[in-house]
Amino acid sequence: MLAPGPVTGMRYRLELRLTAADVGKRVVIRWRPGPSDSSQMTDVLGILEQADTETFTVRTRDEHLIVIPRDRALAGKVVPQRPPTTRRRHEGAESP
Repeated sequence: MLAPGPVTGMRYRLELRLTAADVGKRVVIRWRPGPSDSSQMTDVLGILEQADTETFTVRTRDEHLIVIPRDRALAGKVVPQRPPTTRRRHEGAESP
């Protein structure tokens, strides 16, 4: 049995699993936006607009177009579509 406490030294295997065949699908890409020797990483989530030998282009939910140099992409995969949003009725609201 493992002793309770903080988890340290955990490593994840980063895989870039995106190709041109994934254009039009919802994806997430983890990449380095700063210099290549930086440890800073960020994720972008959106629709893959373009994938070629040089870059990935992703359109985010707020319509920003993010161009990610392929050599800075650390991991990427297709993710499920967003569930449809439902409008909640306010409690006490009358039915039409």
